[in-house]
Amino acid sequence: MNAAEYEAAGLYDPAAHDAADRLALLEYFTSRGLTIDEMLHAERNGLLLAAAGDALVRRGRELPLVEVAEASGLSVELLRRVLEAAGVVGPDGEEPRLLEGDVPFFVTFRAGMEVFGEESIVQLTRVIGSAVAQVAEAGLSLFHMNVERSLYEQQASQRALAEANVAAVGALEALESALSGMLRLHFEAAQRRTRRAYQSDGRFGWLRMAVGFVDLVGFTPLAHRLAHDELAAVIEDFGSRAHAVVTAHGGRIVKYMGDEVMFVTPVAAVACQIALGMVDVFRARDTRIEPHGAIAFGSVLARAGDYYGPLVNLAARVADIAVPGEILVSEDVQREAVGAEALAFEPAGRRMLKGFDEPVALWSVSRAGA
Repeated sequence: MNAAEYEAAGLYDPAAHDAADRLALLEYFTSRGLTIDEMLHAERNGLLLAAAGDALVRRGRELPLVEVAEASGLSVELLRRVLEAAGVVGPDGEEPRLLEGDVPFFVTFRAGMEVFGEESIVQLTRVIGSAVAQVAEAGLSLFHMNVERSLYEQQASQRALAEANVAAVGALEALESALSGMLRLHFEAAQRRTRRAYQSDGRFGWLRMAVGFVDLVGFTPLAHRLAHDELAAVIEDFGSRAHAVVTAHGGRIVKYMGDEVMFVTPVAAVACQIALGMVDVFRARDTRIEPHGAIAFGSVLARAGDYYGPLVNLAARVADIAVPGEILVSEDVQREAVGAEALAFEPAGRRMLKGFDEPVALWSVSRAGA
């Protein structure tokens, strides 16, 4: 293809101020194998700079749902259910356009269904879909903030922006390999936690765990005063520091809820070290923010990577009443962890908590000698 063909298609205006830049972009797309029609479709949707990257994402032959269902051994209805569970939808809520390369995923689903049952695998698919969606959005955010923004600030050419988009999409293949290895490592870690927390009382799915909540007092008013970039930096710092403290002690972050983090570990004393560690790092990092939190220990129901039950509610309620800089713990935590090296416990009285009929005995934990 040449400049005249681009001009005839309405993609190129030789009299435009950025004509040379646009021509270099179109020639790059042609070298990547894009057709005029593909470029026009991207242009109409305001996505021309991303066209080559988008083409990489969707490599392969598209198949209608009925053919994917037939190739994977699923009914069309069940295939739709799997897609819904995975959180996968097409543009504007339409059915997604599947590729020939997607078939192995649905074959794996069918194999898992034959071992564990349809409902269990649908539930697992929801968990995987939610996690993968977060990974995908985190990857895009990384590109926009660390690559694309820098190129725009440097007033890079259209071709440079398109090439960066292609390079970012190409990194997906390395990410897929990394996710496979990471899944194995996390599966091993989950096995260790679960086996240590397993209860031999016949209640399958119930584990003995310490559940902790730590949040940042002062974060909300601070967020209203910060510029967007500063707020993003504070949020990223909170996540990275919380993650570092929890994982260093062999615990697991269950979820972030704005300025609050929920974590678990099978050992009550370790949970205390984690919570106190978060207080220390955030105090040292930003004097405008003061962490506080709570820990409870006992039986929790493990489902789909999350934890439920009265114990979780107790930890969340107690966290709400802790003063800035304080970590409150339930009596079971104190009983399990008392005598642990470097920890000190002081009675914090009996408190009435929302949703609980009787006052709850609480203790304040700190570092011994502090």
